[in-house]
Amino acid sequence: MNPRIFVLTMVTFAFGSGAFIFAGLLEALAADLGVTTAVAGQLQTVFVLTSAVLGPVAAWLFARVDRKIMVIVGLSLGLVLHIACALTPNFEALMVLRALAGLAGAMSGPAASVAAASLAPPERRGSALAMVSGGMTLAFVIGIPIGSVVGDLFGWRATFLTAATLSAIALVGVLFFLPRVPAPPKRAGGTLDLPAIWPLYLTTFLAFAANMTLNLYIAPIVRVGAGVTGAGVGAFQSMIGFGSILGLWLGARAANRDLGRSWILIGFAIQATAMTIHFAATHQVAPAGWPSATLVALGIFVAATALFSITPVIQARLISMTEGAPVALALNGSVISVGQALGSAMGGLALASYGVPAIPAVALAMSLAALMTLAFVFPRPQVAVGEKP
Repeated sequence: MNPRIFVLTMVTFAFGSGAFIFAGLLEALAADLGVTTAVAGQLQTVFVLTSAVLGPVAAWLFARVDRKIMVIVGLSLGLVLHIACALTPNFEALMVLRALAGLAGAMSGPAASVAAASLAPPERRGSALAMVSGGMTLAFVIGIPIGSVVGDLFGWRATFLTAATLSAIALVGVLFFLPRVPAPPKRAGGTLDLPAIWPLYLTTFLAFAANMTLNLYIAPIVRVGAGVTGAGVGAFQSMIGFGSILGLWLGARAANRDLGRSWILIGFAIQATAMTIHFAATHQVAPAGWPSATLVALGIFVAATALFSITPVIQARLISMTEGAPVALALNGSVISVGQALGSAMGGLALASYGVPAIPAVALAMSLAALMTLAFVFPRPQVAVGEKP
């Protein structure tokens, strides 16, 4: 694997950490700013909605711009906005800043993926994309738990300063170690074939919607299911990272072998299993102490494995099937953002209406609905010579 891919992994690590770094302090942040936890959760909703709306626009406007420049601009904007979030005086200002931060992610994330695909040989493209996605894994293993610990020690504002520091480190790495990566030339044949690739976008949307319904509200989930609060939440957040490692390994192998429908359906079945575990944990079926904590940790691990095993398969297929990879991946990023926004809103609605145990119930229902929907609409393997399954 080209070592320069690691530099791009730093980019997604910084982006992933900054996107979710406050999740473990969500209840403390809400109390300090005088809003409910469900309302505070909408900080993530505005972040991902901005990414969804502006991501494709940025990709289209800057389609011919060097990918390195796009990553630099996105990281620089994120750095400034994270510092501003730490200094914001009220919740309304924080909402605006988080919305703007979504633009930074929309610029740097897809550009990093396209750069990775350009730097890797075709037969290793799936692995390269999985490695860049692995930056999100590192975010959950290291970045976000560190943010939770720092926030527990110094207050929730310190988590955003931690995110700014990570962005600065990634920016230095890109400036000094990433070569120029010209935008890929558009292939002959016209525009994106949306009728052919819409099942890929639907898969992305459903996977992230179900997962984000639960992940953003991990602090109350851990509190109710395992009886753990404060810095201890970071240990449970790290299970997302460890599950992601396994998921990305599985997904990279599937992408390199060009697997599709069967793998994605298995992934959603695993995700539904994870939500069932969370449902049991929040209803306290296991004894208090290590048994309940283990059950919650297992649910988090399995859910992350499912989600991140699907991601490389979708990304590799999009790049191979589309003519304009930057726009295709930006649209996929937008679909991710819309899914996350729906999940954040659904989780907040469940929490506000029926309490913490309702969150995994909604996530389970969404996972099962996704599994049944994709079983009908996702293309079946073709048997004709020359066609891929």
